[in-house]
Amino acid sequence: MKHLLTAAFAAAVTVLPGMAMSQDASKGGARFVGADGKEIGTADLTGTKAGVMIAVEITGLPAGQWVAFHVHQTGSCDHATGHESAGGHFNPTNKQHGYLTANGQHAGDMPNQYVPADGTLRAQVFNTAVTLEDGDSAIKGRALMIHANPDDYSGQPSGNAGKRLACAVIE
Repeated sequence: MKHLLTAAFAAAVTVLPGMAMSQDASKGGARFVGADGKEIGTADLTGTKAGVMIAVEITGLPAGQWVAFHVHQTGSCDHATGHESAGGHFNPTNKQHGYLTANGQHAGDMPNQYVPADGTLRAQVFNTAVTLEDGDSAIKGRALMIHANPDDYSGQPSGNAGKRLACAVIE
């Protein structure tokens, strides 16, 4: 079993970079702003036939803890309103929030991310429920959000993720 999992992982590592570099791939980017409105990070997005790869680097986050990471409905990151301008989670199929719910998860749900001791989150997340530019599940023009708490993967409507720490409009 161990060898089978190792082989599957090796195949995924080999396939994903090729997917990101295919001629079908589209690109996007975003700049994260913090609660004070200052830029604190970036995201590079690559759309593929299977979903969107989101690579982020964000500084000044709470060190040594898990934080929630979501796609939000509206492409607005007004720090004066605590990033409430980004609306709720992106949910084009009207599903419940959370990986652990019977009628979930919705397209904006993504796994929690761990912020190490230096307070800089560096992560790559592949979201198979969205596209970058095409159709009802397109996320260009929407927002990426980092919350203060980890997502509990079941609480409605947002997983009890807490305060909005960093927001980025996807361009």
